[in-house]
Amino acid sequence: GIPVRLGLGKRDLENGTIEVARRDTKEKSSIPLNGVAEYVEHLLESIQKNLLDKALAFRQKNTHLVDDYQTFKQLIAQDGGFVMAHWDGTEETELKIKEETKATIRCIPLDTQADSGTCIYSGKPSKARVVFAKAY
Repeated sequence: GIPVRLGLGKRDLENGTIEVARRDTKEKSSIPLNGVAEYVEHLLESIQKNLLDKALAFRQKNTHLVDDYQTFKQLIAQDGGFVMAHWDGTEETELKIKEETKATIRCIPLDTQADSGTCIYSGKPSKARVVFAKAY
């Protein structure tokens, strides 16, 4: 949607002001018409940072590291969100996990450190964790 709404009425014109409303925080302010472009430019940067911070906090709160299949199934069934778990890299294991839990691999993070472990499903060696989640 639109991040900023500008409201300009007859009274605003008489006062040389404009109403600026942020959609992310629902805050409204009345500012002088002179300088509105710079104000909105800085406001958009602030809104972008606020939305990014909220998204990162939400992702962190809803991402769980799991090392066993039982906990994996519980989290997927109850909490949803993202579950980072070891996977052996085979399509067969991925399909079996999908059949049993409806969770699929959402991504293989590019920025992860090597984190060898054991696949939560097959028990085979794994080089890193992948992100599982259910589609809604």
